[in-house]
Amino acid sequence: MIPDDARSHQLQAWLARQPGDFTDLALLRADASFRRYFRLHRDGEPVVLMDAPPEREATEPFVQIAGLLESLGLRPPRVLAHDPAAGFVLLEDLGDRTFTRALAEGSTEGPLYDRAIDTLLQLHSAWPARAATAPALPAYDMPRLLDEVALFVDWYWPEQRGAPLATARRDAFLQAWRSALDGRPSLDGTLVLRDFHVDNLMLPPGEDRACAVLDFQDAVIGSPAYDVVSLLEDARREVSPDTVAQGLERYLAAASWDRAAFMHHYRVLGVQRTTKILGIFVRLARRDAKPRYLEHLPRLHRLLAQGLMHPELGPVAAWFRTDMPERLQDN
Repeated sequence: MIPDDARSHQLQAWLARQPGDFTDLALLRADASFRRYFRLHRDGEPVVLMDAPPEREATEPFVQIAGLLESLGLRPPRVLAHDPAAGFVLLEDLGDRTFTRALAEGSTEGPLYDRAIDTLLQLHSAWPARAATAPALPAYDMPRLLDEVALFVDWYWPEQRGAPLATARRDAFLQAWRSALDGRPSLDGTLVLRDFHVDNLMLPPGEDRACAVLDFQDAVIGSPAYDVVSLLEDARREVSPDTVAQGLERYLAAASWDRAAFMHHYRVLGVQRTTKILGIFVRLARRDAKPRYLEHLPRLHRLLAQGLMHPELGPVAAWFRTDMPERLQDN
């Protein structure tokens, strides 16, 4: 079924100008941004079309980072055609078997997460030799991290309390986060994909050990712990404690980081990510009319409460004790 809207008409007109015979166009999915994906055939071969309205979403970062990931030995979808002015990208079709689907079909959790961890190890080991010649990417720096956690007080707080947070307490929240983030020991930066979790990992047909990656257009340069915690503290699914422990040990046994420094980053950025996502999911529900994201709040509440128990999060936990003590309860 193709949506009957102006953008879909533009898409079909664009396809008519491309080489090949395109058939069977159908909406595949929309995601949490303004992008949509369509599945179709070109000369009988399955392909995927990304539709990203240029006034809302730039396609250049996706195409640029896809090439970068290939150079690092990872497996993004291959770009077949790209029109940045129109906002269309034609991609190879990697099939339907996301890690999420494989798990729902009965695949064992541990081996899939091992494969995902090995993908991050490949990325992080290959990055130093490529960093100097890689395209310039934004830093996952203090302003960006603070802007993200501000989503919690700007969207989640009013949802819970029915009114905006007072300016002084909002400032105290950000200062608590600044203190926690400043307390992290030094670690060399790496490429951070930012949405590395089972919804965005694929098992391409006919590639026995491959782990294809999706949704990487917002990549930045930051802590190596971020994508590891994104995978293991998933906002959308429960990951078994054994898989979390096994994944961390597998990563740390092969990586070159100081363990204590890495785990400090892992704990702080895990809570930073959870805090941010609470704000994002409420915003998606209220601003963008996507209420299904609210079903994940209980899991995020548990992750937040568990994370705030770590001493590295002391300043943030102190704010919660004063302003939102119920979020310190693991329920």
